[in-house]
Amino acid sequence: MRRGRTRKKPETSVARGPETKHFGPTPAYGPLRDDEVAKVIDTAIGLMESSGIVFEPGTEADDLLHDYGCDVGSNGIVKFPREVTRRALKTMAHEVEIFDRNAENPVTISTNHTLFLPGMTCIAVYGEDGEPRPSTREDLAAITRLADGLPNIDAVCVSVKNVADSTMHGEIDEFLCMAQNTVKPLEYLCEYPDSLKAVIEIASAVRGGADALRAKPYFFHIITPLPVNFAKIHIDQIISGVRAGIPIGVGTLPIGGASSPITLAGCLVHALMTDFAAMVLGQAVEEGSFCIGGSDVFFMEPATGAIGSFSQTAMADMAACQVRRAMNIPPLTGSGGCSVARRFNQDAVWEISANMMQMFYNRPATCDYLGSLDQGLTFSEPALLLCDDMAGLLRKMWEGAEISDAMIGTDLIDSLGPRGQFLAEQHTVDHCRTQVWNSRYLGANIPLSSSGLDDLDLFERIELDLAERRAAPPPPELDENVAQTAQAVLSRFRD
Repeated sequence: MRRGRTRKKPETSVARGPETKHFGPTPAYGPLRDDEVAKVIDTAIGLMESSGIVFEPGTEADDLLHDYGCDVGSNGIVKFPREVTRRALKTMAHEVEIFDRNAENPVTISTNHTLFLPGMTCIAVYGEDGEPRPSTREDLAAITRLADGLPNIDAVCVSVKNVADSTMHGEIDEFLCMAQNTVKPLEYLCEYPDSLKAVIEIASAVRGGADALRAKPYFFHIITPLPVNFAKIHIDQIISGVRAGIPIGVGTLPIGGASSPITLAGCLVHALMTDFAAMVLGQAVEEGSFCIGGSDVFFMEPATGAIGSFSQTAMADMAACQVRRAMNIPPLTGSGGCSVARRFNQDAVWEISANMMQMFYNRPATCDYLGSLDQGLTFSEPALLLCDDMAGLLRKMWEGAEISDAMIGTDLIDSLGPRGQFLAEQHTVDHCRTQVWNSRYLGANIPLSSSGLDDLDLFERIELDLAERRAAPPPPELDENVAQTAQAVLSRFRD
């Protein structure tokens, strides 16, 4: 407990977070004019027809894309006629629900919701000495349990890798590790197609069968090709995932100035070419499936070659969200909650605060980098706690404000007159905390500012909360039959 004072216990794994809908008092911000949005989309579609996209030849995609109307060249370059791409954009599913381990409490991926997740795929955590060390399965389990109890985390993804087991066995076990340590829905990504097939087998066991998994998906799968270039491992994952009814998000990470044009407009168009090609393949496999593109847009810092330029990346993130909303495609480009800072320090707090608040205007569908520092290399649990708290702020703001005579207090103002005061009125009692953000860490807020905790700095307050949350009981164990099935699947991939 904090300095002997009692406080509300953390949310448990069975409690659901607040409504994820992000409609509020303002529309999503769009930096582009309508004609500029149309030009970005039209240019991407036109370049897919003239320049094309690389698909590693010799895969099942050759026949699927050819039969769908694409020009499949023997050199591995596929040309996409404009009408083919636009057809896919119309027939694809535009939203999907992901259910928790118990096939309950769905969260929605759509243009009307924002989901918050910890991650993703960092390869280090901070040791007791404060220095990064390679992450382990135990670290993934601990972060997943922590996320399970956080009130504003909607689902859990692979926050850190088990670096010592960088094999198919390790990838599959990462899914099992998450399933064991949270009840919440999952987001998954892997390198090997056989890893995805094995995970689908485990998820089917969790649901009680393949049809039940298709009806109530347990996880959202992420696939990460290179810009405008699909290797066999990515093609096979799209095909097997769509056929199993698994919701798919395909996103590349173009680096403007390196793998894509340096300008915001050029990098965004290049990213959309990859996205649209993935969506065409998804529809070629099964029309009406949920297979969407969601590439992030980043830029090379010219002086160092590293990813940099907060202003450029932030504006690109806004523009990407705006373009995808215009097509009713859920924007998977929420870059909030991460920082290039090498430690959870003042630099990280500033950047996380800035990019989390930007999400209020961006309205992304998913924000799944929460807690990621050092350009995505190292995961920080204290950073995740700050992100969760700020997600609560966003949701409070997204509630908006009710404008009515009751909320205005029209009759009360009229009856009290211009010399009246409102302190002792029932209207004040009823509504005094209606729009207050009850931050766990940041003041001046009541009860924070009256509890003695404001004598501690932000980092100390977070560490106290983290220690208590680490001691919370784990979620219920997996069903014994599911656990046995998962171990049987894993055994096939042991060396």
